[in-house]
Amino acid sequence: MLIFVLVPLIILSAAIHIRAEYCGPRRYVYIFKPLTMVFIWLVAILGQATSPFYKYTIVAGLIFSTAGDVFLMLPLERFVPGLVAFLIAHLFYIVAFASEISELTWWPLLPLVVFGVVIYAILVPSLGKLKLPILGYIVVILTMAWLAWARWLEGRQGEMLQASVGAGLFVISDTILAINRFRGEFKSARVLKLGTYFAAQWLIAGSVGALAF
Repeated sequence: MLIFVLVPLIILSAAIHIRAEYCGPRRYVYIFKPLTMVFIWLVAILGQATSPFYKYTIVAGLIFSTAGDVFLMLPLERFVPGLVAFLIAHLFYIVAFASEISELTWWPLLPLVVFGVVIYAILVPSLGKLKLPILGYIVVILTMAWLAWARWLEGRQGEMLQASVGAGLFVISDTILAINRFRGEFKSARVLKLGTYFAAQWLIAGSVGALAF
């Protein structure tokens, strides 16, 4: 029953946060972004995954993602620590997805590599000293997305599909964030990156079993 309470709470909290990004007050940003993630943690914690290891690694990824959120929204933004926190989160997701794959499917990797090369080529003129850290981050997040899709292609189950869609949305969210940050801001960036980000984390958390299709 609690899971059905969490869903509207996640939507409401995320909506308040996104509105505060545009209209203020700023304190709502500091309150409702981590609060939304805490609600998403609970989706995973309440999940009934067959593998406890999968559940614990997904929860760990969500916790490090929240740490990354906090670093990125501080008044004196800590971009590099935030990048590292999200990198660790993706590594936990990678371990979770890989733990349930018995045979890798390689073809989804090809479009992801092409996508990564194109995005990096767009970003690289503006990256300065961050060229290698951003390249490393791109490799890790695309590996995460590949393994999520490979896991679904092997099992074709609802929870696996949720994780794969969530991973894809995470790639989209971070792409929007990177383009907005390094190539020039655009007005709709925040609603697009945050909407896809919260949906991504929600679906990945739901893949633990609480929101099965």
